[in-house]
Amino acid sequence: MANKQLSLHVVVHVYVLVLLLCCVDYSICKEIKTYKLTRGNLSVTFTNYGAVMTSLLLPDRHGKQDDVVLGFDTVDGYKNDTTYFGAIVGRVANRIGGAEFELNGQLYKTDPNDGYNTLHGGSKGFSDVIWSVQNYVPNSHITFKYDSFDGEEGFPGDVTVKVTYMLIGENKLALKMEAKPLNKPTPINLALHTYWNLHGHNSGDILSHKIHLLANKITPVDETLIPTGEITSIEGTPYDFLEPREIGSRIHELPGGYDINYVIDGISGKHLRKTAVVSEKVSGRKMELWTNQPGVQFYTSNMLTRVVGKGEAVYEKYAGVCLETQGFPDSVNHKNFPSQIVNPGQSYLHVMLFRFTSH
Repeated sequence: MANKQLSLHVVVHVYVLVLLLCCVDYSICKEIKTYKLTRGNLSVTFTNYGAVMTSLLLPDRHGKQDDVVLGFDTVDGYKNDTTYFGAIVGRVANRIGGAEFELNGQLYKTDPNDGYNTLHGGSKGFSDVIWSVQNYVPNSHITFKYDSFDGEEGFPGDVTVKVTYMLIGENKLALKMEAKPLNKPTPINLALHTYWNLHGHNSGDILSHKIHLLANKITPVDETLIPTGEITSIEGTPYDFLEPREIGSRIHELPGGYDINYVIDGISGKHLRKTAVVSEKVSGRKMELWTNQPGVQFYTSNMLTRVVGKGEAVYEKYAGVCLETQGFPDSVNHKNFPSQIVNPGQSYLHVMLFRFTSH
């Protein structure tokens, strides 16, 4: 009898140990699901894999609903994705030059997943982990949570991250990204990487969309898209969208397309500022973007090549436009850029507000 009890004890112990080992990669221990928020004519779906926004349905001027974000039909598409469709990216969005930075006298080396640089948090950034769902009200909001561990992709300290998508009224979507370092100072810069096409995700390119960017400076980059450290005026350049004009009107003057950080005018860090307005003449849809962040990356999906997406749509170059509000790229290596370092006891807060209309 004693031997049988001992054997049972050993079996239970081994079983628990296996579970614990599995949970080291805790994606094994979490279920991937999809979620939907609906209010009025606005309907948005998500998955807790990467806290991804997978679709957003909007009516056009005649009431016809279309999905206006690029993406995939299945979660497996997002698992194999190299485009970051609709994902929350971090711990540090955009690029870190040389995949390293110094903080308080210590050199940290991050994952060089973009040549010699780190892009969107590394090979397994926040877009490639499974988030838990803390709160979900289908006609109101959903909150995703992720616990980032010390040393993840080379970043220091444990960090608790929360992302809440909220429907406000019948035509607004708000996004609140929060993070708290628990034990070490660390850089934090989260971004939403949605690709928008207001005519419909499967309608071709966005070159005829009009955009108004309320920013009169950019942070120029080198050939690997790492900022030089300068902050320059857009006056007289193809980057000037202070008056609304078509995205494609001067894109031929650039090597590849738009992929640059704009310095948002008058940003304070506490209050929301209107950042961009995008409109599409055929559908009549218009999207306003407001944020509390100092920068916005304007990207015209220059690197898309025959990506098979939702409903077997084939996404090519310029199929979507990204407007990623953020801290400046590579701020950890440029003292003249706004700091992204957050200390234990402090909080990171990033807010985006989208307002959709049609006329």
